[in-house]
This record gives sequence, C-alpha cells and structure tokens, in this order.
Amino acid sequence: MTDRSGNMGEPDPPIAPGLDMSQDRLSMEHPLVRAIEAALGWSGASSLGKNFTRGHFADEALCQLLLTPSRLLDLVMRRNLEPPQLRCFQSGVEMNSGDYLTTRFGRRGQRIRLVDMNRLADLLDSGLTLVLDGLDTFDATLEVACRALQWWSHELVQVNAYLTTRSTAGFPLHWDDHDVIVVQLLGEKTWDVRSFSRTDPMYRDAERNSIPSEQSMWKGLLRAGDVMHIPRGYWHQATRAEHTGGMSLHVTFGFPKRTGVDWLTWLADQARGAEVFRRDLVRNGSEQERVAQERALADAAVDLLRSSPPAAFLADRERMQPPRRHPPALPVDCSGEGPESVVCITEFEPEFVESGENVIVSGGGKRLTFRKKARPALDRLLSGLPVNVAKLGVETGTDVRRLADLVVREGMCVGLTPELFSGYTGLGMTADC
Repeated sequence: MTDRSGNMGEPDPPIAPGLDMSQDRLSMEHPLVRAIEAALGWSGASSLGKNFTRGHFADEALCQLLLTPSRLLDLVMRRNLEPPQLRCFQSGVEMNSGDYLTTRFGRRGQRIRLVDMNRLADLLDSGLTLVLDGLDTFDATLEVACRALQWWSHELVQVNAYLTTRSTAGFPLHWDDHDVIVVQLLGEKTWDVRSFSRTDPMYRDAERNSIPSEQSMWKGLLRAGDVMHIPRGYWHQATRAEHTGGMSLHVTFGFPKRTGVDWLTWLADQARGAEVFRRDLVRNGSEQERVAQERALADAAVDLLRSSPPAAFLADRERMQPPRRHPPALPVDCSGEGPESVVCITEFEPEFVESGENVIVSGGGKRLTFRKKARPALDRLLSGLPVNVAKLGVETGTDVRRLADLVVREGMCVGLTPELFSGYTGLGMTADC
C-alpha cells in the first residue's frame, strides 16, 4: 500500500459550525440500494446470501432509469464484443458467434469483430436471448450503481443484462457460485427457483454439484419492478417458452463473497514474508532435519493463523483493491486550477482512522495522512458523491483545492466528467455540483 504523509489541511481555519456530513455516503444515497432494501425488507446487506427473497420496487420508474432495451442494443452496437462477454441463445442453446458477429477490416487491415445489427434484428424478431456480461464496464449509470452496491455489501459486484424476445427457452436449470439480486426491468419472465443440493458450492470444488434439488422455493412470473435474491448454490431457471410476443429485460447483480479458501490463499501470500516458509523443503536430509523443519513450519503456521485472522484479510482486501479504469486527468490550464468537481471512485468505502492530531485514510491501495481538522472536507470528498470543490471550501472553511488535488493525484478521486456525472444524475440523484 502506498503511504503518503504530510500536513494536509493546514492552515486550520475554523470549521463551519454545526456542519455534519458523516451520513452523506454513496451507499446510503443511491436510489438502487434504498429500493433493494425496501423491496426485500432488508436493513443493510447482512441478509445477502442467507435466504431466497422476493419483493417489488415502490417506484417502477427506477427500472427504465437503470437500463432500457434500446440503450442495451446501442451499447452492443458501438463496441467490439465477443463471447463469453456477449452471447446469444435460441431455444436454450448457445449460438455460434458467426451467426451474429461480422468481421470488418480497417483501412490498414486491422480486424474488428462487431455485431451484425441486421442479422441481430432478424434473430430478435424470431425469438432470442441476448446476454451481455459486465455491463458496468461500459455504462456510467450501472458503474455507479455497482460501486454503491460494493460500498453497501463490501463485495465486488458485476451486473449482467438479459434481453429475451418472443417465445424462447432460457438457460437450463443451473446454480451460480455467487449470490445474485435479479431486477426485472421490462416485460415478464417465468422462473423456477429451487434450494441447494450441496452446501456452499464453489466453482472450483472438491466434489461435483450436478444433481438439481427437488425442493422448490418459488415458481412464477417476474414482472417489471420485481426484485429477487437468489443465494449461492440455489438452482434456478428463467424462460419465456410459453410467451408468444413481447420481450423481457432483466439485470442480475452478482456478489461473489469471500470464503475460508480465499483467506487461506491470502495467508499463503502473507507467508512469503517469513524466512521459514521460503526455505526449500527437506527432501534428502536426515530424519532429524525433516522433523525439525516440520515442527518449525507448524509453529510458524500457527503464529500466522493467529496473527492474520479472516477479519484482517477482509479489511486488507478492501484497502488494497485498486480502482477500475477512468479517463486520465488532462493537463491543467494556465491558471493551474484542477477539476471544478471531483468524486471518489475507490471500489470500497475509504477507511478513516484518527491518530493524535492526524487522520489516516486508506483505500484504493493508498494510505494518506492528513491533519484532523481536514476531516469534515475529507468526509465529503470521499463520500462517493460528486462534490463541487469551491463550494465545499466555503462550507468547511478549509483549503479544499489542495485536498482535492491530492486525492485525485493519488487515485482515490477523479475529476468529474460529464460522462461520469451522468451516472449519478441518470438515476435522479441530487448532486452537489
């Protein structure tokens, strides 16, 4: 983790009286997080992965703000996509990519694979399921939504989109190795959800998990505005085989939670810091040498297990996770001023620890030290919500420009572009910019 220390926040002008910004957080303010909690009857993410749950958005308008079929198809048209990120299915069978992709050649002979939109139109008209994985890498609205869900759940989140037209079967009955929240955005789809047949199954596991459970959790239609939580390992299937027209669009937010196996993998990396674990294993030595090494390794392993519990692994993972890609900052103009507005883009909410007269902020693989009196401004800058630098300086009475320049330079924040800004305003979020 990169560590930066200094006297940021000095000089120390008075803080605006009564200013309390501690509750302004992306995960608390994002309408999708609030809507999911209300629909499922949750308070926080503690119920994630525990039980199958269904609910309905109080405001169905949120569905159209998240994604529409035309926006999905526009994203597909404008990008170089190939399986497995983009897939098409008919009658539950995955199609050959040559049936919907075409190859174009640029002026200099470069090969570009693009979706043949005319062919895709025919397929959609005859009945098709189009699947696009990782939509949050293309769309600002869903990128911000996934970041809010990450701050809320403390897990990395990916969103996939499923557009189905006319009458066509879906995937066969299957299970996922991660928890899923399904949001039906448009139309209807029939679901069959069953319990697990193996407790806590994993993608890479000691045993196969290929026999579906017979215990039904729910069978029925998901309609626009419906929300469903499917825990890891629960068998499920979605289809429109009985429908003759129309379409369905839903998105799934995947939450791959960490397990004890992930903790042990992390411990193996931590072990590299101890010389006893870096030594070659005794193969041809004496019995006494082998016994001595085994005892030393066992003692060191016990010490490592005790000094690095699962909580330490989870906290280190959040602090060290680097932010995803963002446009680089353009050179500042002649006045030397930085961006007018900034927003925090760490994958998890930054951690604040006060130490004496300082406050230490960790996140995005960085650890920065500031004077404690800069805390009110830092709370807003690192809230995950867009912030106008000049306005925040007036409200807090601190040199926010210096703070903003530093957190942007260190990669915790980025200057707010119109494109990224649309990820907040597109869902009707109020923005202080």
